[in-house]
Amino acid sequence: MNRQPILEDNLVTLRPLSDDDFDDLYKVASDKELWVQHPSYDRYKKEVFRNLFEESMASGGALVIIDRSTGKVIGSSRYQPIPGVNNGIEIGWTFLSRKYWGGKYNGAIKRLMIDHAFKEVDFVLLHIGKENIRSIKAAEKIGAVRLTDPSLKHLMKRPEENYTYRIRKEEWGDQFKKFEWFR
Repeated sequence: MNRQPILEDNLVTLRPLSDDDFDDLYKVASDKELWVQHPSYDRYKKEVFRNLFEESMASGGALVIIDRSTGKVIGSSRYQPIPGVNNGIEIGWTFLSRKYWGGKYNGAIKRLMIDHAFKEVDFVLLHIGKENIRSIKAAEKIGAVRLTDPSLKHLMKRPEENYTYRIRKEEWGDQFKKFEWFR
């Protein structure tokens, strides 16, 4: 699967993250409020964010998110392979400027990324910190289902810290269309 495509709709463009994006992306990430519910709550610090940025660059799946109406960088997300699993992909490490919280932008980003993923894989996983209520609600809003079955433990990442949500390809087709908030 191409983990660094160019994806776009009328709201956003997602393109591969580059070294040149650090300053613009750090302007977004330096907002301490972005990380309050996140397990890595200190990512607003430049040296901590630099580690995330370098990890994202090395991942081969990081995307920068651009507001199409302004051309400004508003966040980032990425695709990550799931160890030992060929028919699924993880989407995560997503953060957005607070100005874009609350629905349609995150919905557009997830729709673009999930639609792209389902050209190649059968399911998408989202790992969300147990304290990250905003992201939990956002995942449920797009129809993701929390995994609780012990037989699926191999898909869960650090279950003591995170909830794992799954979206299956066969459930996605019309699932997203019923959500009016993303339009």
